[in-house]
Amino acid sequence: MTPERSRQPSGGNVATDWTREEWLAYADGLLDTAARFASPGHGQVLFPGAEGGYGRAVDGLEGFARTFLLAGFRIAGERGAGVDDLIQFYAEGIATGVDPDAPDRWVRLDEHAQAKVEAASIALILDMTRPWLWDKLDTLTQRRVIDYLAPAVGDDTYPRTNWLWFRLVVQTFLRSVGGPWSPADIAADLALHDSFVRADGWLSDGPERSYDHYVGWALHLYPVLWARMRGAADLAGGRTATDVARLDRFLQDAVALVGADGSPLIQGRSLIYRFAAAAPFWVGVIAEVPSVSPGLLRHAATKVVTHFADHGVPTAEGLLTMGWHDEWRALAQSYSGPGSPYWAAKGLIGIALPADHPVWAAAAEPLPAEVGDTLAIVRAAGWALSGTAADGIVRVVNHGTDHAAAGTLVGDSPLYARLGYSTATSPLLDDAAWHQPLEQSVALIDAGGHATHRAALELADIRIQDDDGGRIAIAGSTWLAHWIDPDTTQRHHGSGWEGRVNVAGRLTVHSIVRGPWELRLARFDDPRPDCGAVRLRVGGWPLAAGVTPLAHTAAATAGVSVDGLRSGIRSLRGAASAEVVVRPAASPLGAVSSVPVLDYAVAPGEWVSALIELTADPAVVARALSADLAFDLPSLTAVVTWPDGVVTRSRLIDLRESETA
Repeated sequence: MTPERSRQPSGGNVATDWTREEWLAYADGLLDTAARFASPGHGQVLFPGAEGGYGRAVDGLEGFARTFLLAGFRIAGERGAGVDDLIQFYAEGIATGVDPDAPDRWVRLDEHAQAKVEAASIALILDMTRPWLWDKLDTLTQRRVIDYLAPAVGDDTYPRTNWLWFRLVVQTFLRSVGGPWSPADIAADLALHDSFVRADGWLSDGPERSYDHYVGWALHLYPVLWARMRGAADLAGGRTATDVARLDRFLQDAVALVGADGSPLIQGRSLIYRFAAAAPFWVGVIAEVPSVSPGLLRHAATKVVTHFADHGVPTAEGLLTMGWHDEWRALAQSYSGPGSPYWAAKGLIGIALPADHPVWAAAAEPLPAEVGDTLAIVRAAGWALSGTAADGIVRVVNHGTDHAAAGTLVGDSPLYARLGYSTATSPLLDDAAWHQPLEQSVALIDAGGHATHRAALELADIRIQDDDGGRIAIAGSTWLAHWIDPDTTQRHHGSGWEGRVNVAGRLTVHSIVRGPWELRLARFDDPRPDCGAVRLRVGGWPLAAGVTPLAHTAAATAGVSVDGLRSGIRSLRGAASAEVVVRPAASPLGAVSSVPVLDYAVAPGEWVSALIELTADPAVVARALSADLAFDLPSLTAVVTWPDGVVTRSRLIDLRESETA
């Protein structure tokens, strides 16, 4: 790599987007670091750090394939000009990787399943850079590449998730170079993808209620890039316009899910991929979606990447570590290795667009969170979305996502099954968080202090209401509250833990959402004999800091404050005791986490209600957390006087009647 490409941009500017040159500088810094850790034949890139759960050879393959993504974007964006060093470096790595006698060869697809993931990146970039790389490889290396990729054909062991695209991309490339491929595999994979389609351009990553960043950086990214591979048009059967229309609709939600500071929503697995969350915005530019402008899409991508750049990513040594801002190994999956975070390269795909692409001259347009308050619903995920311009925070109140299959009773995944996620908070992710839901939960507590879980929940209501008091979002869900005695061995792939289940009864929760507040109503019904519940606990937003945050409690009210950010909870219906629970080493955002909670006596059939707040708006923080609720039981009508004096009136759905109907 050339020294000229080792410079780094100074970070994101709040007024202007990065120029293309700054994007290139950021990418080149990562590529230069990768070159320092390459094996002698360049077939593996072995970044420093503890060996991943799949072993050092897989780590080396990941390091190569994921930085090859970034190198490929760089080569394509320059149309092969002036990047001879990159081309030569990765061409040598390919020749080594497929040489069966090389000590730093690649793990084969029939040796380890992770190779199937990395093979897709290799095939995608070989197609994208075909004139400058594939076409220049010698005949023996080309034949060996085909042999390396060929085990994908007819292999039905690929997980039925976004992995379908790994087999599809590989076979599309094989077909284009005269290798083996299966029309039946192609048809099956496209049909599987379509089975994941949900409302409003969203897709579930598999048959479970799995909505997370994979929707953007995998399930929308691959259809657009695949459609541009050689020969894909013959296989697409006219589907591309539909794929782009779905992406277009998804992006209208996605831009509203980015905080004004550029933080993505801290929700879902694989968060160590960090700014891969920018990928769908660039893909929208590539696909030329009609409803979101290139200037807004580029700005959204810029905000996400500069959010991390401004927080010291990569490190001073030029490395992407396993973490969020800083290294925090608990955020990764058990199998992740030091090369895994480099899937973040997807968020830099914009550099594949050449300097004369109009996106680079498009006027930047601000994110929704930068210009005004946003209230919306994400119907597929069961999210009520609220963004506030005064503090730039985006929150989702979750009544539809749990990474579980309908009808199953499993433990709650902290990254999916909590009642709320935001761009300013992280769910607790220590070992206790998998056992005992605390933050953003409604749970029954037994005499031993054990909390019930809510997966698999049932979404029953999600809508926007306009009335004289303004717009509010309403959502509701119900579930069989259950304790779980987890099995000794668990698969940490996103879902909650499995184990022996003890059902306590049914919990029903409604949320009325407005601005920084959620009014949460909860009721416990149908208690099982000897269920053992002694308390009903309602948890608020978790805040993390380097030291124990400032906390306060009063009659039925608890709150936490950190650097102008406040999390509060106040009981509006039902007698409650309040406390702040402190947990160390539970969040990637700080050493100490604090959660305000309320405890109620267990009273089956009785409604309790709490006002929950997350804000950094100085005007809101200056006021005590206070509101009023008038709740008419026969009609389930809630009249709320919000902390700012606005009054709204909402009729809730009786979830038990809805379930019967």
